[in-house]
Amino acid sequence: MDSIKVSKIKSILLWTLAVILGLFYLLVSLLPFVFMIMNSFKEQFEMLVKGIFELPDHLYLGNYEAVLQGNFFRYFGNSLFVLVVSLALLLFITACASYPLARFKLKICSPLYALIVACMSIPIHITLIPVFKMMMKMNLYDSIWALIGPYVAFGIPISVFILTSFMQSISREIEDAAQIDGCGRIRMFFRIILPLSKPGLSTLAIYNGVHMWNEFSFAYTLTQSVGNRTLPLAVWDFKGQYSMNTPMILAVLTLTALPMIIMFIFAQDALVKGMTAGAVKG
Repeated sequence: MDSIKVSKIKSILLWTLAVILGLFYLLVSLLPFVFMIMNSFKEQFEMLVKGIFELPDHLYLGNYEAVLQGNFFRYFGNSLFVLVVSLALLLFITACASYPLARFKLKICSPLYALIVACMSIPIHITLIPVFKMMMKMNLYDSIWALIGPYVAFGIPISVFILTSFMQSISREIEDAAQIDGCGRIRMFFRIILPLSKPGLSTLAIYNGVHMWNEFSFAYTLTQSVGNRTLPLAVWDFKGQYSMNTPMILAVLTLTALPMIIMFIFAQDALVKGMTAGAVKG
């Protein structure tokens, strides 16, 4: 009986600790977002006069009106176009690369897979100058097309790593049955492997989509004109050389984060399924 009581006490203590840590993490994660939304409804100098953690005197909507009347929708359209094209290319290339790495028993597969995974350790910032020079030579500088290549290239290593492991968990008996029925490799890939890989592809789409939507370094380096900027660069419209409208910048950031938050709310089930589906073999 004593051992049972001790185990129950340990279980209660562990669950209590887990709940406390979970609430602490929720608080740390939620506070910046609450701070951003709360201060986006303040007037320009209200933050300096009253403090950043005090509630606004009234819900000032002028910040959002100014943002929406500016170039926000142009930036939104550019970000959406880059996101859709980059994700489509990334998922197709990743699927085509992961299938042979997961199924073909060739000597080159293991070192090639190791080389692709090793590319995850390359910092993005050390490639800014080479990529900038390459885009200048290709006459793609200051265009939204210049962002698609780097986004796809830097998304491939982690995507191949995840999707290869996922495809390895797909039962080989399904492919054997399809081969007996006369199904070739290409047809098998498009008719069987891709449909079964939808949870993994959904996970990759959400993971890479959030990164591409919020990416700043390449967008700042490879674009210059207002017509080719993406949403992360929208804050520059409200930042001058000697001053900046902080509440309006927070309004821009709120509107920028809103699409990804909505997408995650509706796609969180697919994200969880994709992360756990490859954990069980067979």
